Amino acid sequence: MALFITDECINCAVCVEECPNNAIFFGAQHYEIDPDRCTQCEGFFAKPQCQEVCPVDCILLIPPSSPS
Repeated sequence: MALFITDECINCAVCVEECPNNAIFFGAQHYEIDPDRCTQCEGFFAKPQCQEVCPVDCILLIPPSSPS
């Protein structure tokens, strides 16, 4: 599963340098995470580094899809 950045993002950019997969980029209004590149830092760190450094805690896990 991947992470995503909510609208509460203040565009501080501290998360960008922390991502070992270069999955974080500036989107239309705030930073975003490419879900195809995000591994939650698995294989690099014990915890997602972007979540560790985010000052407003706006980086969340994408909820699983509901079965249709």
